[in-house]
Amino acid sequence: MEKGICNVSVAPLRAENSHQSEMVSQLLYGEKVEIIEENGSFSKIKMVFDGYEGWIDAKQISKISEEDFAQKTAQILTEDFKFFNFKKGKILLSIGSEIVSDEEQTLREATGKSLSETAQRFLNVPYLWSGRSFFGIDCSGFTQLLFKVHGIQLPRDAYQQAEVGNFLDFVEESEPGDLAFFENQEGKISHVGIMLEDQKIIHAYGKVRIDLLDSTGIFNKDLAKHTHKLRFVKRIL
Repeated sequence: MEKGICNVSVAPLRAENSHQSEMVSQLLYGEKVEIIEENGSFSKIKMVFDGYEGWIDAKQISKISEEDFAQKTAQILTEDFKFFNFKKGKILLSIGSEIVSDEEQTLREATGKSLSETAQRFLNVPYLWSGRSFFGIDCSGFTQLLFKVHGIQLPRDAYQQAEVGNFLDFVEESEPGDLAFFENQEGKISHVGIMLEDQKIIHAYGKVRIDLLDSTGIFNKDLAKHTHKLRFVKRIL
């Protein structure tokens, strides 16, 4: 199976081999992939980071040898965004990108305090279905990316992340860094956010925002109503 890395800032991963197909996730610069299939100008790939599969414009990945793939070590960008210098110019990268650089990127220690601080750097980043970058992000992309820059690997989707960690009995037990999960009308996990202090939650809903959480769910002050029904809270750390 051939190997590759993403060679653009953010590349859409699509359900089918078409630019008109639904975006199911995104690759960030430097993330590794395994190439499953090639069809015209598209390649079906499997992301090494989280095992997600989909179709990508083949021009947005660069093939590398098995040896380079095995030996390639990259640092995870921990700045919100950064211009990275190439031989051919500059590229604007999002936090979570993987770079080879002389400037050391130190992953932050994974504590409730550090996760909370990093999470609040995303405030007002616009919501983007299937997005997972500082330029646009969805709820589970937000939590996945947040934990990535703290050295913790989470699955891509909210229902998958809900399988990780330990259950809390009561909302009142929640601490910064815990993840809260919410269900839709069919009872399926459809939303996730990260807890802050004082039962506040930061999540991607229209934009990355802070709301209050109670035993019913997320209360949105702007709308003066609950917007998400709580299923449970889990401790990851």
